[in-house]
Amino acid sequence: MSPDGSTKPSAVVHVIENDESSRTASVNLLTSVGHTVRAYGSAVEFLAQLPNEPGCIVLDLRLPGASGFDVQERIVMSENPLAIVFLTAHGDVPKTVRAMKAGAVDFLTKPVEAQALLDAVTGAIARDADNRRVRARRQDARARFDRLTPREREVFSHLISGQLNKQIGFDLGITERTIKIHRHQVLTKMQADSIADLVRLASDLGVTPVSKAR
Repeated sequence: MSPDGSTKPSAVVHVIENDESSRTASVNLLTSVGHTVRAYGSAVEFLAQLPNEPGCIVLDLRLPGASGFDVQERIVMSENPLAIVFLTAHGDVPKTVRAMKAGAVDFLTKPVEAQALLDAVTGAIARDADNRRVRARRQDARARFDRLTPREREVFSHLISGQLNKQIGFDLGITERTIKIHRHQVLTKMQADSIADLVRLASDLGVTPVSKAR
């Protein structure tokens, strides 16, 4: 339960597997250790109701209608991409490399040891949780940044370059006193305690410091 008393959605493992016996075996294994599992017989079935809750995907490579790589491509492009564990009987080195380069957490081949699958799913759920925290932090930083005025954004870029108030004032053609006011506003609106905090926020936002080369 979250600090405000609301209940956070639990992680769901989505098993996308064409072969019914393999799908059932994966579902039974995962539910036996307490995972919430949803099963799909095809990529089309899964993509028709693309989930947004925390969790991960256990994904076969050969599927009717759309391949596992097709699913991965759609997932990567989605707003909240789930972590993926490939589980297939048709794996090879090129496929493994392709999957991992596109962000897969693991690439397992059938038959797979139960513990290997469980470990991969645990890692994928943890990856998804980390990714969601990063996205939430960046969204929060963007909301704060959007509250800055155009001038405050200019000052922000100068501050994270390590310039002093006097230098920033000279560059922007305004007084040092005015820079101090803008600096205070920037720190307050960004909820930052220091320039180091601003630098970290800038990294999340993709804001680059101004060049000090003159």
